Amino acid sequence: MRISYFGVRGSCPCSSDRYRRYGGNTSCVLVEVDGEPPLILDLGTGLRALGDHLQASLKASGMPLRATALLTHLHYDHVLGLPFFSPMRDPGALLDVYGPSQEGTSLGEVLAAMVKPPFFPVHMADFRGELRFHDLDGSSNLTVGSIQVTVCPILHIGHTLGFRIEADGRTLVYISDHQAPVDRRTVDREVLELCEGADLLIHDAQYTDEEFVTLSDWGHSTAAYAVLLARESGVKRLSLFHHDPAHSDKDIDKILSHARHIAPRQSGLDVTAASEGSSVDLGTSRS
Repeated sequence: MRISYFGVRGSCPCSSDRYRRYGGNTSCVLVEVDGEPPLILDLGTGLRALGDHLQASLKASGMPLRATALLTHLHYDHVLGLPFFSPMRDPGALLDVYGPSQEGTSLGEVLAAMVKPPFFPVHMADFRGELRFHDLDGSSNLTVGSIQVTVCPILHIGHTLGFRIEADGRTLVYISDHQAPVDRRTVDREVLELCEGADLLIHDAQYTDEEFVTLSDWGHSTAAYAVLLARESGVKRLSLFHHDPAHSDKDIDKILSHARHIAPRQSGLDVTAASEGSSVDLGTSRS
């Protein structure tokens, strides 16, 4: 299992020299498993670059895209890349999008209402490729080829999901947005179970402890809370994610340094900060 980051920023994209190393595109992660079509986590502005990345191999093969996307929730920073995803310009392309169900309507209807005039020049129905939408109620489990996906409701603003992805004997957990409790000391039992023993946890670390004091109800976590969750659930690697657009590269360096300092050494927890353009290869562990 190989994980590649195409967007790691939260809330809104940003661009300047201050964000050169970690990047400014919003949430989008590619998961590659041998023998399986691409699995995409969230459809933020990083999806545009991911589309360019995929197009090279698609053109070489002469085949249109076949891929699956797991969408955590519908905030702009997680869906803005969809109309800029170049593989969907090709006839025969197919993208299955699984995401949170919406009260009184469907996932597909909500997203179609976002990709149409006057918000965008064309309607989503005008894409040459096919988008198929699948509503998840927050407790569904999926099988995507040889990949097993466990779905868990996550506390945030609006219906939000977290995903446990298992393939080749490896486990990735993706929790991009997570409202930490005010005390930042307790973790929901279902979230602990979702993360248990994962090889890699990608987790919301948007705020510093100082920022959280005044932003405690804005739907996000601190790096320290991400470390707590990783420690309590026996995670091997933690990737700090959903960096605040106000945080420069130097700010994230400081956040990462603090997270590594408080991570229990005896647990062997490896803490990194997700950066656009980087990859993690979890390998395989076949019995």
